[in-house]
Amino acid sequence: MLDKDYRDRVIVALDCSRERARELARDLQGHARWLKVGMTLYYAAGPSIVDEFKALGFKVFLDLKLHDIPHQVQGAARVLAASGADMLTIHAGGGPAMASAAAGALREVRPDDAPILLGVTVLTSMDAATLEQLGVSRPLDDQVGALASMACQAGCDGVVCSPWEAPRIRELLGPDAAIVTPGVRPKGASLDDQSRVMTPSMALQRGASHIVIGRPVTGAQDPVAAFESIVKDMEEELS
Repeated sequence: MLDKDYRDRVIVALDCSRERARELARDLQGHARWLKVGMTLYYAAGPSIVDEFKALGFKVFLDLKLHDIPHQVQGAARVLAASGADMLTIHAGGGPAMASAAAGALREVRPDDAPILLGVTVLTSMDAATLEQLGVSRPLDDQVGALASMACQAGCDGVVCSPWEAPRIRELLGPDAAIVTPGVRPKGASLDDQSRVMTPSMALQRGASHIVIGRPVTGAQDPVAAFESIVKDMEEELS
């Protein structure tokens, strides 16, 4: 059965400038529980942005999608674990040795409260035609499943995938795995650059543990009202 505390299931993506991110964080304090820091914000603000958000009481999803040789990813994971982040990503396509190196580093630095490590499977901006251009001949669902199984066998705690793949991934990985789904849009919202999308309630019903929502909240005239509307819809539709 789904956890009824839906606020803890929604991760607000702050893909913006440091100044705007600080403003949004202050507005959302006491409403949202999770904030996502991606490459745009992290490269602009540096590691201190994690400290700022943690001081405001947020959990931080540091979504940098590490992808390099195992030694480099291991070193990066050590640094990011020390930053206080609660959730991190690597590209599952980096292979099992890379995933294992990242997982080991996180548990070495924080043995009692290691960040949740997620393997990114296939980006939600990609579709079957894009995979074919990259030389991947198997169906998209099969590619996602293979990468998810490999990543978790190598030490990841879960994966990032489209909500459309979530039911199969939940079946593959079991009830305890973290399944984080971007490509989520409230009813009536613009698709922006996402190809495989679903509403928040549908994503949770299909097996997601967390959903990532960015522009429908951060680009709204009233971000707090937009966030609260999403939570209210989930409460009504999933009750």
